[in-house]
Amino acid sequence: MVYENPDGVRIGLEVHVQLNKLNTKLFCGCSTNYHDSEPNTHVCPVCLGLPGSLPVINKKAVEFAIKIGLALNCNIVEQTQFHRKNYYYPDLPKGFQTTQYDYPIASQGKIVIEGEDGERIIRITRAHMEEDPGRLQHMGSIDKSKGTLINYNRSGMTLIEIVSEPDMRSPKEARRYLDKLRSILDYLDVFNGDLEGAMRVDANVSVFYGDRVEVKNISSFKGAERALLYEIMRQKNQVRRGGKITMETRHFDEARGVTLSMRTKEDEHDYRYFPEPDLVPMRVADWVSEVQKTLPELPDAKKDRFISYYGMADMHAKALTSDIKVANFYEEVAQLVDPKPAAVWVADILKGELNYRDINVDAFRVEDIVEIIRLVIGNKITERSGVEVIRTILDNGGTPAAIVKEKGLIKVEDDIVTKAVTEALDENPEALQDYLGGKEKSLNFLVGQVMKKTAGRSDAKTTREMIIERIGKLPPK
Repeated sequence: MVYENPDGVRIGLEVHVQLNKLNTKLFCGCSTNYHDSEPNTHVCPVCLGLPGSLPVINKKAVEFAIKIGLALNCNIVEQTQFHRKNYYYPDLPKGFQTTQYDYPIASQGKIVIEGEDGERIIRITRAHMEEDPGRLQHMGSIDKSKGTLINYNRSGMTLIEIVSEPDMRSPKEARRYLDKLRSILDYLDVFNGDLEGAMRVDANVSVFYGDRVEVKNISSFKGAERALLYEIMRQKNQVRRGGKITMETRHFDEARGVTLSMRTKEDEHDYRYFPEPDLVPMRVADWVSEVQKTLPELPDAKKDRFISYYGMADMHAKALTSDIKVANFYEEVAQLVDPKPAAVWVADILKGELNYRDINVDAFRVEDIVEIIRLVIGNKITERSGVEVIRTILDNGGTPAAIVKEKGLIKVEDDIVTKAVTEALDENPEALQDYLGGKEKSLNFLVGQVMKKTAGRSDAKTTREMIIERIGKLPPK
């Protein structure tokens, strides 16, 4: 079904990615390992913008930027250069930001996401390099702050700003775009997305195909989705009351879940861009072929390979390849047990339990899930017991063998199940009559009774088949 987009929503995202896996900052030798350090201890004259200091470009940062551009299906510019973007703000000690303007290092790319009505292409306008400003910490909420503290440790960190076209039509699509982008960057191993400030989002959103509003500095994907939901509703309500949407910049208050007006939207001429005189233009076209060789297998390619090589369903391939750690975990498992049931256990069951606890796959050992799968395939324990073992390991630790023994999860013999089936039918004549009368739900009730009698150690599917077979042999009344 085609998504009609009844409210004329258009969303474009500007994502600032901090390349924190570089050892040094973009234009100086200061360490990037500042996150656990005291404020203002990872600084030097260059990243503080002191008079007389001169920037020197980090070559590895340029290589990372090219790598990101190629992974996003972008064209890489033949020659790029930096500009000064002039504006004053307390977190920008130089009074300007060194960034790329007319010649971004990458442009005209795309990302494929799962949209409201199937696969959707989100166009990438540009990906350019720039330096990160410092970090402001308001004493209270931004609109009622009694003061502001400034930490310049972050100043001068390498940023890649990835700008999309306004091709997203809902907060859900925006969230999926962000998830896909994060997945690609994780595969490239250019940043640690778990660190503070690693990915920050500016969202441009409009309704009824009208003027856009920018919501700045959203610090999480969940926050981006919440901010967009609120802002879309705010704009729709304003239009319906006869008001007009004006271009402006707003701040998202995470605590209250609302956006607040900050200032009217600036135009490009307000920034007075001009070429950075202390950095010469760079010819990067000659680097592309060498950087191309370093590209890993990316999520979409890995998904296609998983489907063809392991014979798994598309939904499992997507779930497994969205996170490179999960993908690598699965491939280790698939070397030791049948890949098809392994895909179900890792993608559906293990990943679901990990997501519920908000932990990553590093919390589980490959050998443990392999042992659990072997126990289930070997008909030693039920699938339900296998899930119980996974939950126990995640919550309390232990090994599959010890947990199965301690909890008595070894599957019961068929004659015990047969006895339990007979008892369940004898003890629940009303449920039996309801099933014979066409009420299918009564069969589920009877299966549950047998499972209860066997302490969950009988296989649900087998139990169901045994009940139906037993009912079929009952004498007519």
